[in-house]
Order: sequence, then C-alpha cells, then structure tokens
Amino acid sequence: MCGIVGYVGKKEVVSVIIEGLRKLEYRGYDSAGIAVCGNGDGLQIRRAEGKLRNLEEVIRKQPLDGTYGIGHTRWATHGRPSEENAHPHRDCTGRIVVVHNGIVENYLMLKKKLTQEGHKFTTETDTEIIAHLVEKYLHGAGNNGTPIPLEEAVRKTCKDLTGVFAMSVISADDPNKIVAARLGPPSVIGIGNEEYFVASDVPAILYHTRDMFFLHDGDLAVLTQSGVQVTDFDGKPVTREVQHITWDPIMAEKGGFKHFMLKEIYEQPRSVRDTTLGRVSQDSGRIFLDEMQISEDEFRTMKKINISACGTSWHAGLAGKFMIERLARVPVEVDYASEWRYRDPIIAPDTVTVVISQSGETADTIAAQREAKAKGSKTLAICNVVGSAITREAQGTIYTHAGPEIGVASTKAFTGQLTALYLFALYLGEVRGVLAPERAKELVAELTRIPGKIEQLLTHDDACEELAKIYVRAQDFLFLGRGIHYPIALEGALKLKEISYIHAEGYPAGEMKHGPNALIDENLPVVIIATCDRSDPNSVTRYEKTMSNLKEVKARSGKVIALATDGDEEIREEADHVLYIPPAPDELSAILEIVPLQLLAYHIAVRRGCDVDQPRNLAKSVTVE
Repeated sequence: MCGIVGYVGKKEVVSVIIEGLRKLEYRGYDSAGIAVCGNGDGLQIRRAEGKLRNLEEVIRKQPLDGTYGIGHTRWATHGRPSEENAHPHRDCTGRIVVVHNGIVENYLMLKKKLTQEGHKFTTETDTEIIAHLVEKYLHGAGNNGTPIPLEEAVRKTCKDLTGVFAMSVISADDPNKIVAARLGPPSVIGIGNEEYFVASDVPAILYHTRDMFFLHDGDLAVLTQSGVQVTDFDGKPVTREVQHITWDPIMAEKGGFKHFMLKEIYEQPRSVRDTTLGRVSQDSGRIFLDEMQISEDEFRTMKKINISACGTSWHAGLAGKFMIERLARVPVEVDYASEWRYRDPIIAPDTVTVVISQSGETADTIAAQREAKAKGSKTLAICNVVGSAITREAQGTIYTHAGPEIGVASTKAFTGQLTALYLFALYLGEVRGVLAPERAKELVAELTRIPGKIEQLLTHDDACEELAKIYVRAQDFLFLGRGIHYPIALEGALKLKEISYIHAEGYPAGEMKHGPNALIDENLPVVIIATCDRSDPNSVTRYEKTMSNLKEVKARSGKVIALATDGDEEIREEADHVLYIPPAPDELSAILEIVPLQLLAYHIAVRRGCDVDQPRNLAKSVTVE
C-alpha cells in the first residue's frame, strides 16, 4: 500500500501523476515512483526512496514523457523501504509495469513456481509477482505467439492471487491503455473530457474531475482515451454509477495553515454543522436519517446494537455507546474490528451492527461488517466517503460530511462521527418512544449550539500552545476520564502518541488505584477530564469522583492539566493548569473536550520537530490487515 494515480489522455502525463501523488501524501509513504509510455521511447520508469521531492529530483535529471502512465507512493509491507523495492515494478521483458496496494498472501508459492519457469526477480516485494504473472499470460505459450489483450492477462492474474489488492497495469505491447483491478483496497475511476483517471482516493484527481465511481471488489476497469469499460474478473460487463463529488478541490489544500492537521482542527465547527444540516428539526426535535433501509419497526424491536471500528473510529464508537444507552436505552457492545470476528461473536437477527470508518475502506472494518451480515445482522455505516465499500454493503448510512481529511491523525472526522452517533442516539430514542418530544427539542437545540462553542474553544489555541512549551520534553503522559469522557481520554492519548511520538495512555479515572498510581511522580503530566453538567445529577456525581482522582494525582506530585467547565473555580485550587470548556450536556461535551486535546498534541508535535501530517510508520487508510 499506499497511493496510486494513473492517467490516460491529452495532458502532460508526468505532471498529472506527480500532482496526484502529492495529493495522496497524507496517506503516508516511504518511497515513490512513476512509469509512462506512449511517446516513442518505450516504457520509462523513475523511482526514489523517501519523499516525493526525491522522485521529482530524479525526473528533473532524467526527464520522461508519454501519453499514459501510472504512479505510486509505497508504504512497505513486503521488503524494506528502498529505491529497488519502490513501485512501479516491471516484468522480465521490461515492457509491463504494475503498481499495487495490498498484500499478495501466496506470493512465495507463486514466486517459487515462476522461478522454476525461468522468471528472474530483482526485488523483495510481493508486487513484482504480479508483473511476472501478467507477462506469463500476455505472452504465454497458449496464445500461439500472439499477445492477448492486457485486460485478459490481468484477469487471469487476479484469479491466481490470494490476498487483497488494488492494482493498475500498463504495457508497451498494448498501448494507450491502463487496466485497474480491485479486491479489497479502494480504487476510484475519474471521468474527464477525453481523459480518464484511476486513483486510490478522491483528492488525487479532484482538480481534474468531480465525476467518478468506485470500483467494487472483483471489478476490472480498462481505461483508454475512448472511455472506460468495467467487467468482473470473468469478463462479464458490469455497470457502476458515476457520482458527482461535491468536495471543493480547495478543501484539500492547507488554506494558509501550516499543516493540514491544524486546518482540519479549525474546520470542525463546519464539519459538525454539515453533519447536522438537514437532519434535525428545531421546531419538533425530530431527527431525519434518509439513507436508511432499516425500518423504524426494526429499530423498535431490535434487542442490541454492536459497534465495530478501528483506532479513532473505535473511540467514537465507545463514546457512542454512552450516547445510545442513555438516550435510547438499548444495550450496546463495542469491539475493535480487528479482533471482533476472531472471537466468533454471537449475533442475533434482532441486532443492528454499526460500522464506523472515515474512509469506508478499512479492511478490518469491512471484514467485521461482512461477518455481521453473514450472521444475520443488518449493518449501518457511519462514514465520510460517498460510495465507499462499507456504505455500499450497509443497509443504512449516516455520512459525516466532513470533507476530505488529509492529515493522518484524524480530527474533524472524529467530531463528525461523534455528531453522527449523537443524531443516531436521538433518532433511536424517538423511534423507540424513550425520548419525549420536549426533551428531544432541548437536545437538538444543544446540538445546534456546538459549532459555535467549538469556535469559542479555538480562540483559546494560545493556551494550548503555552502548555506545549512547558511539557514538550515529557516522556510520558496519562489521560483520565470517567463515563463518556473516558473515550475522549483515550483519543487524546492517541493523538499525542501518533504525532509527537510521546508515550501516552488513556485510562478510566476510577481504575487509578488498580495500577496506574504507581506511575505518578513529579515528571508525569496527567490530563484529567473533569467537566460537569450541573443540571445532571449523574454528571455531578461523576465530577465529584473525578476530583478525588485529581487530588490523588496531586498527592503523589503529578502535574495536572484539567479540562473543566466554564465557571468552575474550585478546580483552579487543585490543578496546575486548567483548560475551560463551554457548558454542554455530557453527551455533547465529549465533542468539545477533544478540541483542546487535539491542539495540545499538535503544538507539542510541532515543537518536537515531528512530521505532523505524515507521522512515521502510519498510513491514513489501513486497507490491509
């Protein structure tokens, strides 16, 4: 894995591909390469280890040009990061090249067989196997010496592979053609004016077209200057609906911010508004979820909800559990998608499974969704990308409408997911008759105030920056919270470790006596989420218990950074630092609390000189297990 761009058309192919790869840098990568053909010089390849600028320097010294080509940014799965292992990979003849995201699980067996047949390999990668298989079928003995069409060779190759893949292939022997195939990782086809594109993600081609469609698993697309044909791996034609993507290309640029992550933190008021827009009635308190093929009767009679997700989306799901159980009184179970199917979960037909993924292409989440469906559960997707895999397979979808998120560390997608889960909790509460209309109106009104409160929080960015100056050299952090604020503690810790490389751990505040107290000394910063909704007795009780935990930390000389509700003067007497949050019900204060924690992580990472948008060893979309 990580990023693919292909182009066939009349534009200068190298600049189109390089610019597309640049738009995919957020996915994380360790090398890059490009192959072009069609100008009479045969098939030409340039590759480089490291950042895209290294590839651009190679191209500056050794220019190349053509009418069609493919490019790739690689995140190593098989073979160390190096120029040798960078994509594209070629066959023995040097006239076929492949770029590939995914994992070929049976590549060692295939490599051994191909070696016995006379093929010679030059890299450590599993991708090189694909190029040799295409060569074998394109020029195979069974063809009577006449090459078959490239797409037919790729179809045969796909059937030999075990694992997951999104690949694009070009051949000098079948010119002005790109063949793309998908089984697992995402692949999107762009439709232009006598020009066509293939890419791993929408931002790579948004500057050229907004009309595109996603390949489904088992799809093979043939791109030429005349158009695009899609078939399955058996050659049977299939039709995919072209969608008009409404994202503005400018949304994928930094817009004056130093980093994409900071820009996306500041976009959260808009992403919460956009996720809410058109789904609530402030007059009646009603929630409208239109893209839903699960009936209200099914929601009324269901006995349980399963939530399955990974990483930040799992934290959102855990917060969603508190929202749903409190507002709709339905039991909720939350699992890591990467673990769920391996415990053979018990799923009854009267269960709804919610899968959450920013990209909609997370391999483990897709696998969990399919496991749930196979056991009779309907699935509901919470996702940011229209037409992605989990939305196509779900019976209902709540899109977050956050726009493209470029930074690897998720920010606005997370608050969008929390907003979607809150809407879903309100919807269930209304449908099941648990939530009275007047209470629903109050909660909807509170939701509509959240974007303004986030804007208010963002005006205090300098306070987070000052804290970053104090704690930039810390080696460890501890984040504590109770109830719905525990998932926010987990997410705050994750943000810090992802982008600053500081060891950070989120923990339930009530569990401190069961081990973590041993870690506390004068060098340990402890972030304690101690907000309180004074109108809610449960929240007041939680606050009082959390204050006891804060005093335990101070008694052991720990440094306390507290998140507290505006007007709380008591906490100033106890904590070393206080970041204030506008008042909100517990279920919504979670959306507010994460904002200063994102900013704190960001400023610490910047001061440590870390690559904020592309943290080491991480990729934006984890499309392989």
